[in-house]
Amino acid sequence: MGFIFSKSMNENLKNQQEFMLMNARLQLERQLMLQNEMRERQMAMQIAWSREFLKYFGTFFGVATISLTAGAMRRKKPAFLLPIVPLSFIFIYQCDLGYGTLLQRMKGEAEDILETEKSKLQLPGGMITFESLEKARREQSKFFIDK
Repeated sequence: MGFIFSKSMNENLKNQQEFMLMNARLQLERQLMLQNEMRERQMAMQIAWSREFLKYFGTFFGVATISLTAGAMRRKKPAFLLPIVPLSFIFIYQCDLGYGTLLQRMKGEAEDILETEKSKLQLPGGMITFESLEKARREQSKFFIDK
């Protein structure tokens, strides 16, 4: 009788462990999906911000270029054209970020760094562990009583 009872308990324990493992996996998958969704939304906001900034900066760049060119021609001083050079770099960068392939190139470079330059990604002092967190928590806690 005890053998049958313990066999049933072992089966229930095994089923419960499988359920907990499945539940933990499902929770992890949901967390990963949530983090990815948040990352995608943040990237979309960055691209949208860049496109909106480009509208205003493009207008400023256009007006500044026309004004500086007209001033250089009227006063016969080509030095008036010098500010157009750095402004054009900013304008081209914003165009590339908002409508070009800058993000894809950045992604490719990041993947290359992850593959070939892993040592540059190491945290100072190594990976954080539970023990190191507990040690720091105990040192900071005023109410912790060590037995």
